[in-house]
Amino acid sequence: MDFMMEDEPGSGHDEAVLVHSEPEVVHRVDQDRSAPAGPVCPFRCQCHLRVTQCSDLGLTEIPKEIPAETTLLDLQNNKITEIKENDFKNLKGLHALILVNNKLTVIHPKAFSSLLKLQRLYLSRNLLKDVPANMPKSLQELRIHENAITKIKKSSFQGMANLIVMEMGSNPLKAASIENGAFADLKRVSYIRIADTNITEIPKGLPSSLSELHLDSNKISKVMADSLKGLKSLAKLGLGYNEIIMVENGTLANVPHMRELHLDNNALTAVPPGLPEHKYIQVVYLHANKIAAIGTEDFCPPTFNYKKAMYSGISLFSNPVPYWEVQPITFRCVFDRSAIQLGNYRKK
Repeated sequence: MDFMMEDEPGSGHDEAVLVHSEPEVVHRVDQDRSAPAGPVCPFRCQCHLRVTQCSDLGLTEIPKEIPAETTLLDLQNNKITEIKENDFKNLKGLHALILVNNKLTVIHPKAFSSLLKLQRLYLSRNLLKDVPANMPKSLQELRIHENAITKIKKSSFQGMANLIVMEMGSNPLKAASIENGAFADLKRVSYIRIADTNITEIPKGLPSSLSELHLDSNKISKVMADSLKGLKSLAKLGLGYNEIIMVENGTLANVPHMRELHLDNNALTAVPPGLPEHKYIQVVYLHANKIAAIGTEDFCPPTFNYKKAMYSGISLFSNPVPYWEVQPITFRCVFDRSAIQLGNYRKK
């Protein structure tokens, strides 16, 4: 199953294509009790090929008579404020539930109890103050960004061993908002995004299965080695637009398979240590920092045969470094000279 990595739910979604299909013609039978009943579909919604589309209708509650065979239910862009206990009780085959851009403040603790096959749950752009309780253990993708969530409890993701993608940025989370052990049960998760919050450090206890971690646009000031310990599968780390002044020595050694590191738009005064010893890193964003000098051994090891992959991108523009003083040998392990961005950034 492919998972979307973009913020916009519904785009690039295999099943979502069906949402925009031509509605099935429903034949109404008036006053003829001998004729068979037509397909059931909520008023003003469109039901076709196990997809029920009820988006952009101004609904204030979950509609009744949703076909029991529905596998994708689209309720985005409405004014729904609450999900009651029995709203989804007959939808035992539901795979995807889209509730983006509503007015949700309350989700009953048993609202999802019948959804034993649910894989994708999109709750972004609502007014939720808590992560919903008792989410289906079958869930593989959870998007809950742009809500009013202030705390991630240790029990928030309990038993959710099948989760692969989690997006929960743009919530008013603070430094102590994420309880220790909150991610302990996420054994398969590969993508986590917690951007645009007020957290001041990398969350503790991140799952070892992670391959992408996006923590951009927060208030993180330091990257400590212990914060990335155990993340041996991490390939991409996004820390742009924070307040980072230092990366502790030994940090990059804890992520031996890192391919891409984003540290742009921070307050670094030097190139992070450990890059020459890292065998696989290929892309490093360091633009818009306060780096005033670049040494000949800041990026590349002394010998060529140590590094398994050459750099394909290094950005250093918008730093106070006199780029004409940087020695050419500094970038001896870069695949192509055009991959290096130095000097002041100018839009074309």
